[in-house]
Amino acid sequence: MRKLINAPADVVADALRGMAAAHPSLRVDLENRTIVRADAPRTGKVALVSGGGSGHEPLHGGFVGYGMLDAAAPGEVFTSPVPDQILAATMAVNGGAGVVHLVKNYTGDVLNFRMAAELAEDEDIEVASVVIDDDVAVEDSTFTAGRRGTGGTLFVEKIAGALAETGAGLAEVAAVAREVNERSRSFGVALSPSTVPAAGRPTFELAEDEIELGIGIHGEPGRRREKAMPAAEVVDAALTAIDADMPLSGADVLVLVNGMGGTPLIEQYIAYAAASDWLSGHGATVVRPLVGPFVTSLEMAGCMISVCRLTPDLTRLWDAPVETPGLRWGR
Repeated sequence: MRKLINAPADVVADALRGMAAAHPSLRVDLENRTIVRADAPRTGKVALVSGGGSGHEPLHGGFVGYGMLDAAAPGEVFTSPVPDQILAATMAVNGGAGVVHLVKNYTGDVLNFRMAAELAEDEDIEVASVVIDDDVAVEDSTFTAGRRGTGGTLFVEKIAGALAETGAGLAEVAAVAREVNERSRSFGVALSPSTVPAAGRPTFELAEDEIELGIGIHGEPGRRREKAMPAAEVVDAALTAIDADMPLSGADVLVLVNGMGGTPLIEQYIAYAAASDWLSGHGATVVRPLVGPFVTSLEMAGCMISVCRLTPDLTRLWDAPVETPGLRWGR
């Protein structure tokens, strides 16, 4: 295992220290392991809290800031944060208007966020929870009952975060988060596995000439393994699966071609070119594109394609200013 780390047990703590040093716009609590906006709590503003296992950066800590999350709770690599962490993040950003928990649909995340919400309500903090389950590859997986939460999480955090900045109430912010989730679908493809530092070995094995279609962001198995194929065929498999679940013809769409951590940007743009051609050829109009490594799986090679069927209101919220370490425009 060759990684740019000091010791496997210290990966998350060392990364948090680095975030604190690099981003003065964030308040990093090393004891509670939370990442919080420097201006939080903001009185009267609905706060957004998310989190999950580390190893998916910039998700979630890199999306803390103006126009997105108010706080994130990073667990150990590929491991849910514990309820006390999530509670600490929730209390740190509570401005009296309630807190929305954005939870990817993994069993540990769902259970721990639910417990944290109950503890927060004991402290008179109103919490609305939204579970994100945008992945179309499989109905159940190693980590989930139901669909996995994957690349669509970025769409939910950005659009709900933009609405919260306008002063919208708790129910309204939670409702738009659910709407974005319902309008979003994702499908991932792995060309190689990743290695969790504490384990020291790959999360799965692929032959030199194989790829995994429908992979999860922790290396969970997908739909099937195939022989390696050109980028256009990989993209066709992903978008065909998405379109079968959520028809795209006639829709204005937001499209993310997401690098999984070990994919060069040149290859991501090759995949985006194929996605753009596919969508236009199937009657969809790409009105907002995004290319880059935003929801990763350590050093896994491959990509995830995420699509959201936009409305004029959702497009406006997507375009609203954002300033975080991982995503920024308009300010």
